[in-house]
Amino acid sequence: SNADLGTIRNGEEMVERYIDHIASSVQEDLSGIKIAADCANGSASATAAKIFGKLGAQVTILNDQPDGININDNCGSTHIGALQKLVRENGLDVGFAFDGDADRCLAVDERGQVLNGDKIMYICAKHFKERGQLPSNTLVTTVMSNFGLYKALDKAGIRYEKTAVGDRYVYENMKENDFMIGGEQSGHIIFRKYAHTGDGLITALMLMQVMIDTQLPLSVLAAGVTMYPQVLKNVRVDDKDLTLADAAVQAAV
Repeated sequence: SNADLGTIRNGEEMVERYIDHIASSVQEDLSGIKIAADCANGSASATAAKIFGKLGAQVTILNDQPDGININDNCGSTHIGALQKLVRENGLDVGFAFDGDADRCLAVDERGQVLNGDKIMYICAKHFKERGQLPSNTLVTTVMSNFGLYKALDKAGIRYEKTAVGDRYVYENMKENDFMIGGEQSGHIIFRKYAHTGDGLITALMLMQVMIDTQLPLSVLAAGVTMYPQVLKNVRVDDKDLTLADAAVQAAV
């Protein structure tokens, strides 16, 4: 019957609605801040320049020409070298590198140093705590976060949760306990007041908001965290649960 037929709607206005929503997460005027953004020839190509421009920032955009096969190709958050060089050589305040679907964001400070998700979460959590905007004074992390982050959070008087790896576990914990900020070292960060998933553009705006509010360069804001050496090694086993329950393995951990 006709009732079973779907409808087609023109969704052109959806991008504009999304841009307005993201831009509304920041109250501050970003004019005077000089940024570069690497869109990874992915979804941020359609939105980053418009959002940053709408808020008044001076923005240089890299890799915003998707052709269907060049997404993440020697660009974006997995190939950050060109962005580091650009920020350093042009005296910019900050660079942002997104991945293809732009749910992740890594930052580059004015010296060209990379800030991973742990450092970004630390800067934002500390700032929101100081403004009384960090519910329960808690940050949600995963077991992949660096020991240096926890040392820095202890020093700043911020509590933390550790979940299994995966943004769904982070979000479940945040929702259950009404926490505001959570995420992963990869740069996949959730600001629950504005989105229920990671959004690299929101992450970028939150970081710039801290820079504007404090009037401090990113290198200074990030100096509170010292990353400890960290190794990720996958070990192939026959039965994951049995192995993790093994007394010798638990003793080694």
